[in-house]
Amino acid sequence: MTNKDFLDRSYEVFAEVEEEFKGFLDEGLEPRGPEMLYELASGLGIRGGGSALDIGCGEGRHSIALASRFGLRVKGIDPVPRHIELARRDLSARAQADPGVSDAVSFESGRAEAIPAGDASVDLIWCRDVLVHVEELSAAYAEFRRVLAPGGRVLVYQMFCTELMEPREADRLLPTMGCVEANMRPDYAEAAMRTAGLRIDECIVLGTEWGQYGQEHSGKGGRNLLHAARLIQNPDRYIERFGRENYDIALGDCLWHVYRLIGKLSDRVYVLSAADRA
Repeated sequence: MTNKDFLDRSYEVFAEVEEEFKGFLDEGLEPRGPEMLYELASGLGIRGGGSALDIGCGEGRHSIALASRFGLRVKGIDPVPRHIELARRDLSARAQADPGVSDAVSFESGRAEAIPAGDASVDLIWCRDVLVHVEELSAAYAEFRRVLAPGGRVLVYQMFCTELMEPREADRLLPTMGCVEANMRPDYAEAAMRTAGLRIDECIVLGTEWGQYGQEHSGKGGRNLLHAARLIQNPDRYIERFGRENYDIALGDCLWHVYRLIGKLSDRVYVLSAADRA
């Protein structure tokens, strides 16, 4: 027999406010988006001409932006040869319109655990959405501390699991996306920062904001949800054409964005500096 209290709550009490409630939900909460990272960087007091490292630079977009926006000398490092090739190609193309950028930006192979830079040589370390993949997180943060110049700052953006993430969901998603399980816990990551001799000057918990921002500005969340539904409904269609591994990555990537939008994943931004040593 159906619970009468539920019927009363759902079809009587809630029904009276349902349309008003949905209309209220349609009002945006002004979520912050990726531009906030550059806004944070602008307030760190790093002067033009200073040196910056983009750890896990990918195809180099952020490295070039840091140089163009702030007048920094930027080295982007990444362990994926294809990323370095594409980053150099893009840099060469951009240099035709802005010749100075080719002198300010360089790319080379490198890993967070073994940064190709001298001690105390870097004014700004920029690390966006990379450290979930690093097996030796403590070693990476120790390297950040080693290369950080006096007065330098570290800006880290990273995703974490929340209490809403079910263990079975994490067991499926994290290995597929190449994530180290421990790195997805804020307490573990923050302990690695402090052990390396870095001080947490600021921690911004974004929750679902970037997910909301992406949905409101481009429909990204909804598109990923639709793609996930199609992948789940007819896996053979996509596996036959692209292979099982590519199917798994595609589904994992869709779920990653959906989980961020609904709060199973939550991104955080850390601003770090060298801790005083006794």
